[in-house]
Amino acid sequence: MTLHAMIPIPADLHARYNRDSAGRDWLASLPGLIRESMERWNLEPDLEPGAQPWNGHGALVIPVRRDGGLAALKIAYPHEEALVERHALALWNGDGAVRLLEADADSCSLLLERLDASNWLEHVSLAEAPDIWGGILKRLCITPDARADWLAFEHIAATAERWSDELPQDWERLGRPFPRWLLEAALEVCQTRGAVGRRSAKDVLVHTDLHFMNVLGSADGTEYLAIDPQPRIGEAEFAVAPILWNRIGELPLRDPEGGLRERCLQFSLAAGLDPEAARQWSIAREVENALRYAEKPGHGGDLARSLWVASTLAGNVLDGLPKAHDLPGPGEAVS
Repeated sequence: MTLHAMIPIPADLHARYNRDSAGRDWLASLPGLIRESMERWNLEPDLEPGAQPWNGHGALVIPVRRDGGLAALKIAYPHEEALVERHALALWNGDGAVRLLEADADSCSLLLERLDASNWLEHVSLAEAPDIWGGILKRLCITPDARADWLAFEHIAATAERWSDELPQDWERLGRPFPRWLLEAALEVCQTRGAVGRRSAKDVLVHTDLHFMNVLGSADGTEYLAIDPQPRIGEAEFAVAPILWNRIGELPLRDPEGGLRERCLQFSLAAGLDPEAARQWSIAREVENALRYAEKPGHGGDLARSLWVASTLAGNVLDGLPKAHDLPGPGEAVS
C-alpha cells in the first residue's frame, strides 16, 4: 500500500458529504484525486503516523513536502466558491493571502504554501484582532486590472439583485420563518447598496468569508494570512459580516447587542471601511444565511444565531430567540 492510499478522510468531512449521491461520489474519488495530485506535483505526505489531515467545511487539506519544502495540498468539493478560489489567490500572489503554488482546475486541487494551522486569528484577543484583520483586508482589496482571472467573479451588486428576487420567494416557500420587517430590511439593503455598488466605481476583490478561523499565521510567524476566500467583486464592506456572526460568546454580558454594533464599527474602521455600509450588508447577508438554514434540518442553532445578528444590526432584536450568550457557534447544536 502506498503512502497516498493511507491518508484517512476526517470523520466530519465524511459525514458531511455522505448524505447524497454527489457527495458520496466525491468521497469515493478522493483517494484517486490525492494520488493524481501527489504524482502531478511530485509531492510526499507530511503526516505523522496516525495523524489526520486537516479539513474545512468543503475541502481536504494534506500537509505535504515537495523537494524538501513545506506545502499543503487542498482538494475541494467542486462547489461554486471552490471553482474560483484559484483565480483570487493568483491575483493576490501571496500578499495578504496564502500563496498559490500550483492549481488543477479539473480536480479542484490547489498546492498552497504551508501556514501554521495551530495559529488562527480565533486565538487572538478581540482587543488586538481588529488591527490584524483590518490590515489583511486592506491588502486583499485590490482593484480590477486586465488580467483574465477577474472574469471569474460575480459582482456583489449582481448578488444583491439576485437576492432581491430570491429572498422573498424563499421566505414564502419556507413558511415565513421570521417577521416580514426583517425581510424588508434585507431587501432594502439589496436595492440601495446594490445600486450604490454599481455606480460607485469602487470595485475591489472581496474576500467574503474572512472570519477568525480563515486567518492563519505564516509558517515563520511573521504575519497573518487569509485562506478560503469565496471571492466576489464589489464593495469591500461586504466582507465584514463573518466577523460579526462568530465569537458571539465574547460580546459584553451587560449589552451584547451594543457590543455587536461596536464590533462592526471597530473592525470597519480598522480596515478603512464605511461602518454604516458594513452594517447594512451584514443585515442582508445574515437574512440570506437565515433562509438557507431554515431549509436545512438540524440547523436551528445557526438559524437562531443569524436571526439574532440580523435583527440586532437592524435595531430590533426578535422575540423568542436565545439570549446572545446562549447562542451556539456556527455548526453547533442548540443546547
